[in-house]
Amino acid sequence: MERQIIGRGILAGALAGVLAFGWAKLLIEPIIGRAIDFENGVGAAHEAAEHSHGAGGHSHGGESVEVFTRGVQSNVGMGLGVLIFSVAMGALLAVVFCAVYGRANLSARALAALTAGGMLVSLWIVPALKYPPNPPAVSLDETIQQRTLLYLLLVVLSAGLFVGSVLLARRLTPKLGVWNACLVGVADYVVSMAVVFLILPGIHETPSTFPADDLYQFRLFSLGTQVVIWATIGLVFGAMASKLLEGKRESVSA
Repeated sequence: MERQIIGRGILAGALAGVLAFGWAKLLIEPIIGRAIDFENGVGAAHEAAEHSHGAGGHSHGGESVEVFTRGVQSNVGMGLGVLIFSVAMGALLAVVFCAVYGRANLSARALAALTAGGMLVSLWIVPALKYPPNPPAVSLDETIQQRTLLYLLLVVLSAGLFVGSVLLARRLTPKLGVWNACLVGVADYVVSMAVVFLILPGIHETPSTFPADDLYQFRLFSLGTQVVIWATIGLVFGAMASKLLEGKRESVSA
């Protein structure tokens, strides 16, 4: 049964990946192109300034050669990246669903939708409040390892604290009731993440001359990509899991 459920999670993730790629290709890719043009323009301006100040009368010959063209990166690269991420998240949601289903007084559809919503919040929205996504070619190359490690650390902490808050709310439900217990759980998560935000260092390296509209749209459309992924996974997986589980129940009762 678990394998069948996880298989449906993978299928839901694959569909989510296709839809999310379409969204990203249509809305995010043009911004990435403008960000790369911005970086190239800044680099050309720096070279011109160096030459004008007598920093060298000829090229250093250190130009980087693209291993993959922009067309390959924006189509195959982006498509595979989004698809692999979505499939992995679909499988992860299915695993969480298997662990929780039967313990919560919820239907398969409702549990899948709530799980997808919780994962969207804890794995992306909250970490993005501290370390928002930036277009490629905007942040500094020398800080990529630091930024990656800090972001992954924040995602792990957010997910762990979210699960802890859910367990706390569930434990308090018999005493406080569902509504009050949920409020306590939300408050616990918010306060815990506020402390984490204060402890972890900030990263501020986006050039002040970078177009603010492009930066805003990139972050907004990145959020939209995640919403497409998790909404599709939650709804499609919920429908498939519900059909599977209801079919098993009917066969058992018969």
